[in-house]
Amino acid sequence: MEQLTIAGKTYRSRLIVGTGKYKDFAETRQAIDASGAEMVTVAIRRTNIGQDPNQPNLLDALPPSQFTILPNTAGCYTADEAVRTLRLARELLDGHALVKLEVLGDPTTLFPNMPETLKAAEVLVKEGFQVMVYCADDPIQAKMLEEIGCAAVMPLASLIGSGMGILNPWNLRLIIDNAKVPVIVDAGVGTASDAAIAMELGCDGVLMNTAIAHAGNPVLMASAMNKAVQAGREAFLAGRMPRKLYSADPSSPTTGLIGKN
Repeated sequence: MEQLTIAGKTYRSRLIVGTGKYKDFAETRQAIDASGAEMVTVAIRRTNIGQDPNQPNLLDALPPSQFTILPNTAGCYTADEAVRTLRLARELLDGHALVKLEVLGDPTTLFPNMPETLKAAEVLVKEGFQVMVYCADDPIQAKMLEEIGCAAVMPLASLIGSGMGILNPWNLRLIIDNAKVPVIVDAGVGTASDAAIAMELGCDGVLMNTAIAHAGNPVLMASAMNKAVQAGREAFLAGRMPRKLYSADPSSPTTGLIGKN
C-alpha cells in the first residue's frame, strides 16, 4: 500500500497517536507499539521532554531515533502562546521543525480559535516550521491554512476527548476534495469504527489519544485502531459498491438454475 508523506518524510502507518493520559510511560510505550504508529504527538506544556532534568523524560520511553516526535501546543489559547511553545520545542528537540499547532478557543469545548490559529500558522511557517494544524471542519479556513503553507490540515471529527465520532462527514469530504496537503482527522474518535469511517471518507490519516488511553484495555484498543485505519484505507482505495435502494442484486447468478429451463 502507498505510504503517507508529510513534509517530505514517508510513513508506513497512517495512525498518529498522543502520549498523554496513560498511567505511566511504560503503558504509553506498550500502547504505541501495539498501534504501529511511527509519529507520536507530545504536549510540550504538560509532558517532560527535557525541561525538568529531575523528572522522568518521555523521550527515554519513546526515543526520537525510533519515532517522529510531533510537539504540540495543547493548552495554548493565543497565537503568541503557541508560537513561544513551539520555539521552545525546537530548542529541546535540537532544531526539530515538524510541529502540531493547536490554539484553543475555550477550556470547556477545546474547540479551535481559528483567527488565532491562522495568525500563529503564518508566523510559524515564516520561521521555517513544518506546521500540522488542528482546525475546525471548515473547508474555507482549511484551504486558507494550506495556502499559508501548512504541511497538513487536521480538522476535528468532534470535540477533543468526546469520543463522539465523525459528526459532519460532508464537511470532511469538502476539505478532502479541495486539499493538496494531507488531511488528518484530529479529535473525537472513540472506537475503531470511527477510525475506519474517517479513512473510508478519504482522509490521509487519523490522530487520536483519549480513545486509546481511556479504553478499558489501552493496548488492545491500540491494536484495534491499527487494524481499523488499515482496513479503512484499503476500503477507500478499493471503492465501495454503489448504494441502491430497493434494487436487489443476488450474489449468485440467476440463470442456469437447477430445475429451471
